[in-house]
Amino acid sequence: MLEIIPLDYSLSAEEFDAQKKALRTRLAALQRASVEAELSVLVVFEGWDAAGKGSTIHRLTERLDPRGFSVHPIRAARPFEQDRPWMWRFWRTIPPHGRWAFYDRSWYGRVLVERMDRLVPEPTWQRGYDEIVQFEQMLTDDGALLVKFFLHIGPEEQQRRLTALAADPVTAWRVSPEDWQNHRRYALWQHVYDEMLERTGVPHAPWTVVPATCPRYAVHTVFQTLITALEMRLDTA
Repeated sequence: MLEIIPLDYSLSAEEFDAQKKALRTRLAALQRASVEAELSVLVVFEGWDAAGKGSTIHRLTERLDPRGFSVHPIRAARPFEQDRPWMWRFWRTIPPHGRWAFYDRSWYGRVLVERMDRLVPEPTWQRGYDEIVQFEQMLTDDGALLVKFFLHIGPEEQQRRLTALAADPVTAWRVSPEDWQNHRRYALWQHVYDEMLERTGVPHAPWTVVPATCPRYAVHTVFQTLITALEMRLDTA
């Protein structure tokens, strides 16, 4: 799936700057409308290391009312979380009606890093696909809007970004040995991502794969997709 997606889309700085204000203004207006409609919104970001998940969330939220959203950077489960059902820590982050939540990685770790690093046995991560689909079905059945993005870059672009981050003293801390190990396993990761997209891209919670070689193009695409999803939902609320 991912291997057939073109990655050479781009958007010039002039084009992006010409549309940026309107996109921000519209998203902020939709945030206010979602409060009135008591619509909870979950925006999930998955994708390659260094694909721009965190920076995209930053661009999306720059002009939003900070009282109305939360951002959740998901990392490995801590000991007290490991002592509970694996979905417990994610249930605690679900936004109430009228609020938004942005996820920099998410519950998909069960079928991604936990699978690749053999942190759980195969029957456990295999079961995770159905558990995720059921979890998201519960959210949408309750009225939540769930929008899922996968940021896609090629191996050469990933290497370029990791090298640039590691060479800058300000950002070097962001690159770990695990990042380089994952880069060397790009082909294996692509297979795992393909399976995730195929098995969890369902009508009530589809994926949007975003070519992210050009960060401006990626941010613009995410803005437009999220705005469209909100407009469609609020029109029927």
